[in-house]
Amino acid sequence: MAVAPATSVPSALPCALPGTPLAAARPGIDTCVHCGFCLQACPTYINLEDENDSPRGRILLMREVIEGHLAPDDPAVHTHIDRCLGCRACETACPSGVPYGQLLEATRATLKEYRPIPPVARLILWVFARPRLLALALAGSRLARATGIPALLSRLGGRLGFAMSMLASTGRPRGAGAEYDVASSGARGTTALLTGCVMEGLFAETNRATERTLTANDYAIVEAPGQRCCGALHAHAGDLDTARELARANVAAFERAGARYLAVNAAGCGAMMKEYAHLLADDPEWATRAAAVAATVRDVSELLADAGPRPSTAPLGRRVTYDAPCHLLHAQRIVSPPLAVLKAAGVELVPLTDSDQCCGSAGIYNLIEPDVSNAVLAPKLAFIRDAGAPVVATGNPGCLMQIGAGLRGERMDVVARHPVELLDEAYAREGRDGD
Repeated sequence: MAVAPATSVPSALPCALPGTPLAAARPGIDTCVHCGFCLQACPTYINLEDENDSPRGRILLMREVIEGHLAPDDPAVHTHIDRCLGCRACETACPSGVPYGQLLEATRATLKEYRPIPPVARLILWVFARPRLLALALAGSRLARATGIPALLSRLGGRLGFAMSMLASTGRPRGAGAEYDVASSGARGTTALLTGCVMEGLFAETNRATERTLTANDYAIVEAPGQRCCGALHAHAGDLDTARELARANVAAFERAGARYLAVNAAGCGAMMKEYAHLLADDPEWATRAAAVAATVRDVSELLADAGPRPSTAPLGRRVTYDAPCHLLHAQRIVSPPLAVLKAAGVELVPLTDSDQCCGSAGIYNLIEPDVSNAVLAPKLAFIRDAGAPVVATGNPGCLMQIGAGLRGERMDVVARHPVELLDEAYAREGRDGD
């Protein structure tokens, strides 16, 4: 696809879709100067080699739709917009500050009125918006995991096999998450934890590790009942109404908690919650409240890094390579705090080639666009193999499951772990070494 040279866009240009989220996003679209710096940062462009599957190409498609040169029900438009991972690596590379993540959500919210969200995605989003049903689904997943059936079914291959492999990869080795005595002065302030959906449902040990490591670094943990799914999956799919509904519930829950900080150990959730002010900007009742709660959101690695974190006196000494979650690195621009957490755990950090590239998870993308997702994952697994470390650390549940499933599929003797799990293990060893 030929891309026109950058020009200034007159404000009088017609809008074929007035009153839509895409029309409201027009200023962000006009920010793009089509320089092309985003191309080599984009995993779908790198793997598919189609300009339509680059950020620059997709922004041009957005412009063509909003100006009426392409129909919003054009199948090609939907194909290329659907293929976007939403990793936001283009934002890091962009010299013009294009808010691509917001443009993508606005585009999908507009296009879904012309072609519904795929049935599988619609079912997942429907479940995640209903706490009781979600809790039941996750309980069933834990039960299935305990039987070992997902590990067996992972050998089937295909979409079902990969999904089962993702579930199997959420298991933790015997002895992981062992409790230990930890005291806190609370000097660094009160902290509420977003327990999350998948995190509490399938990675509960990681949530407990998060609470223990924060306590060990002098934060005081407070409860925040009534919290819901963060809404990231819904916003990324274009279901902005449900995302706003969930955001309002969370704003109210964390207001009631009254904590100084809101700790998040899932990069995608943290990125979403830090943007609650944007999500609810047009809601006069909630805009100011959303901005106030968003200002308290911190990735757990940020809080730990601010406190040091305290180095373990019983370092793990294990070789670990680190893969940066896209929504931590590109959306939240957090680079060094996770490395500080790993350093405090006393690991030997092994560099990972292209650690800033997406793993292909992207929420539920790997279930909706499995072929592209697998193509993006393949080089990640090859680089992990080349690193030669027995552990790959990453701070997002989707990445843990995507990489974990890939490692199982390749029969690599490598495990995926959250950085706080490793710090927690190092702190637990202090007590054992002192016995």
